[in-house]
Amino acid sequence: MTALPLRAQPSRAGFRAQRRRMNVTAYGFITPFLIFFVLMLLVPIFYALYLSLFQNQIIGGQTFIGLANYAQAFTDPKFYEGLGRILLYLVIQVPVMLILALFFALVLDSGRLKGAKFVRLAIFAPYAIPGVISTLMWGYFYGGNFGLISQIFKGIGLPAPDLLSQQNILGSMMNISTWEFVGYNMIIIYAALRSVPTELFDSAEVDGAGQWRIAWSIKIPAVRSAILLCVIFSVIGSFQLFTEPSLLQTLAPTTIDTSYTPTFYAYNLAFNNKELDYAASIAFIIGLFTAIVSYIVQFTIQRRADRA
Repeated sequence: MTALPLRAQPSRAGFRAQRRRMNVTAYGFITPFLIFFVLMLLVPIFYALYLSLFQNQIIGGQTFIGLANYAQAFTDPKFYEGLGRILLYLVIQVPVMLILALFFALVLDSGRLKGAKFVRLAIFAPYAIPGVISTLMWGYFYGGNFGLISQIFKGIGLPAPDLLSQQNILGSMMNISTWEFVGYNMIIIYAALRSVPTELFDSAEVDGAGQWRIAWSIKIPAVRSAILLCVIFSVIGSFQLFTEPSLLQTLAPTTIDTSYTPTFYAYNLAFNNKELDYAASIAFIIGLFTAIVSYIVQFTIQRRADRA
C-alpha cells in the first residue's frame, strides 16, 4: 500500500504574514471610528482644556492665567445656584422616574396585562419624540393664558396653577424629563427581566408566593445591574439639563435666568458673553462633578448589593 503524502505544514514566516494581514484588516475596519473619535471628541476636549487656561483681555489679547478660571468658578454664586438646582432635580426626579420605569417593567413582565404590546409602545413613544418638541409641547400646556392645563382648571371653576412660576418651574422641568425618559428606562429594565429564567418564578409560585413577592425577592435583585445602568445614565442626564431651561426661558424670562443650570450657564457664557475660556472651565467642572456623583452612586448601590 502506498502512503498518502502529508499536507505541507505552513512555515512560521507564512503564519506571521497571515496574522499580519488579519491585523491590518481588523485595524482597517476600526480606523474610521478611531479617526471620528479623535477628531470629534478628543480634539475638542483638549482644545477646551487649553482654552480654560487662558483669558481674553481687551488689552493684551489672550493671556495665560493657569487655573484662575477654575478658582473663579468655585467662587461664582451663579454657578453654585445652578448646581444646587441640578442636585435638587437629581434627588427628586431620578428616583421618581426610575420607580415608575421599574413598576411599568414589572407589570409588563407579569404577563397579566391585556394589550401589553400597545402599553409598552405607548410608554416608550415619548422617548421617540425629540426633546425640543417635547419641551415646546409641554410649554404650551403650562401656559397661563392659553395652556391646556390652565383651560382645564378654569373649565371646572378652579384657579389655574402657575406652572412657570419661580416655585414650580423646576418641577415642571422634572415632569417633562420624567414623561420623556420613563419609557427608555422601562425598556432597559424590561429587557433584563425577560432574560431571567422563568423556572425561578414557577418555583416561587408553587411555594405560594404572589406577584409582588416574586417581584421584590426575585425579579428586582435579578435586574439590579440594569437598574444601576439606568441610575448612572439618569445622573449623567441630570447634569446635562439644557433643552428645558433654554426653551422655557422664552415663556418665563423672569423665572429662568442665564445661569439656571450649569450647562445653560456655560452656553450663555460662551455664545452670548463671548467668555469662551471661562465657559470651558465651567464645562470641565461640570464633567468632574458628573463623574464624582456617578461614582458615588455606583459605589453606594454596589456596596449595598454586596451586603444583601
